[in-house]
Amino acid sequence: MRDVEIRDETIRLGQLLKLAGLVEHGAAAREVLEAGEVTVNGRGESRRGRQLGPGDVVALGDERIRVRGLGA
Repeated sequence: MRDVEIRDETIRLGQLLKLAGLVEHGAAAREVLEAGEVTVNGRGESRRGRQLGPGDVVALGDERIRVRGLGA
């Protein structure tokens, strides 16, 4: 698992997938979400606009990332 630092208190799931390099663009984020390939904190998630905050864990395939706030 690797940490991805965000600047604000929350970030949308689609933005996090791009920031972490798990997808190249928003259309790719939509595709993996619609295909049911993404989990948030162990539960399937299909909403690109889902708000995430520090401590949330996102998985796509073999990749797992944890959201970290600045200074955390």
